[in-house]
Amino acid sequence: MAEAPDTVAALLRASALPALEARMLLGHALGWRRTELITRAHEPLDAAPVARWRALEARRVAGEPVAQLVGAREFFGLEFEVTPHVLIPRPETELLVETVLGAIAGRAQPRVLDLGTGTGAIAVAIASSRPDAQVWAVDRSAEALQVATRNAARLLDAGRPGGALNLQQGDWYAALVPALRFDVIVSNPPYIASDDPHLTQGDLRFEPRGALTDEANGLSAIRAIVADAPAWLAAHGALWIEHGYDQASAVRTLMTARGFRQVRSERDLAGIERVSGGELADSSPHTDA
Repeated sequence: MAEAPDTVAALLRASALPALEARMLLGHALGWRRTELITRAHEPLDAAPVARWRALEARRVAGEPVAQLVGAREFFGLEFEVTPHVLIPRPETELLVETVLGAIAGRAQPRVLDLGTGTGAIAVAIASSRPDAQVWAVDRSAEALQVATRNAARLLDAGRPGGALNLQQGDWYAALVPALRFDVIVSNPPYIASDDPHLTQGDLRFEPRGALTDEANGLSAIRAIVADAPAWLAAHGALWIEHGYDQASAVRTLMTARGFRQVRSERDLAGIERVSGGELADSSPHTDA
């Protein structure tokens, strides 16, 4: 008796993966749209795409993130290229983008600085939503900046009034021209403590460790960003930072001590205080450490 041919329906039925992940990976292996997985579900498949699917399935079962396997992740309505060199954009980080857009809502041609840009997701999302904004994006990783460069080139209008994304390689503020001042500084820095067990679990095992942890208590990168931010902010400029679920109070304390006012935290859809920020208290930048 002849063996039954491989079909989408049969492969999905036999997969050990959650249904959504299986459909995403199978569609990627076949080069099919989601609708085709339904309309062509019983069509016999060639051996080559089936082999690609089985390889992807095995890698996902071993723990590799779906975003890395398909090379992309949607964020803020845009599809970003993802590689093992960058942090995978998370839905909760969209709150940070929304908060920054609110902070620059009343400013014409605002200047925005994204520290630790990774894929460029935050910077590109802001630049896409505010075509007049001038946006700088910094990362110390050359590989990450290559990904961010490709994402910006593909997702941003070349003729946008704010110009191209200004990408710089360096550690936080070190690569910037000293005369620059920004209306908003934004960052999703490494904030996981070095001994956090989550670093050895799930998708995090496959993401760049340096984008996840400061190799300390989770606050050292945030402390450095907050400490130097006033020197880079324009009059009444704002700083907004994403942080861990239990770090909001500590971040607010750091910001208040550094001279920020109206310091507050915003909650994500899960009710967690996910981002904290405030406005520079006066028009003169602080330069003391």
